[in-house]
Amino acid sequence: MEQIVAYFESIDPILAALLATTFTWLLTAFGASFVFFFKEMKRVWLDGMLGFTGGVMIAASYWSLLAPSIEMAENNGDPGWLPAAVGFGAGAMFLFGLDKVLPHLHINFKRDEAEGVETSWHRTTLLVLAITMHNIPEGLAIGVLFGGVAAGFEGASIGAAVALAIGIGIQNFPEGIAVAMPLRRQGVSRLKSFWYGQLSAIVEPIAGVLGAWAVLEFEPILPYALSFAAGAMIYVVVEEVIPETQRDRYTDIATLGFIGGFLVMMILDVALG
Repeated sequence: MEQIVAYFESIDPILAALLATTFTWLLTAFGASFVFFFKEMKRVWLDGMLGFTGGVMIAASYWSLLAPSIEMAENNGDPGWLPAAVGFGAGAMFLFGLDKVLPHLHINFKRDEAEGVETSWHRTTLLVLAITMHNIPEGLAIGVLFGGVAAGFEGASIGAAVALAIGIGIQNFPEGIAVAMPLRRQGVSRLKSFWYGQLSAIVEPIAGVLGAWAVLEFEPILPYALSFAAGAMIYVVVEEVIPETQRDRYTDIATLGFIGGFLVMMILDVALG
């Protein structure tokens, strides 16, 4: 692990953000590749994995994003709550706006429960758009943190950025399964199910590079950018991930998955950050 951290310290921060978010994308693709070996997966496993995803995102929102945002503001002589509150609210409202405009369908929902503007798009497209929207704040968070390290902000460290990338990558693995398996179960071919599953995370490298670039170009926005990503992630968990896990009889399994994801991300961030 020390060698990985040292490597990321030695390269350009935008390249580091690209590599880290490519890693998270590849783990999504790895999860989606399970459709080549299994046609379906029991709902209990899918709900548990979605719960795990939510736990990782909640823990990352505080330890990797909000806490550093508060610390950076205080080190700059500003009220610690100000950028955290402004950025968090802005991030949540950004996802709220996307949620109302972008047509999408959550994983365990029926076609007539699609959200956003009305459209005749196929269910598959709507599912992929829902997870793509989910992945924007994840990629942004990783890129912003790498950019903050390069900008020399106290409270931002390569270890924390690597920990965040690992945590997001770990939760992207079951996410890839959770997207591809329902498509396969609906009769979509293995190749198409895999393609759509991995495609949902392609936005992460794009968001990561943009996040790192923005922080390097406009350094004062870093505390706000970190809390913006946190607000967006919390919105996704509360509006999308948790409701998806509560529509069957495996709510306890989903809750335990959530606790497990929270613990994994918390341990990663405290140990490496």
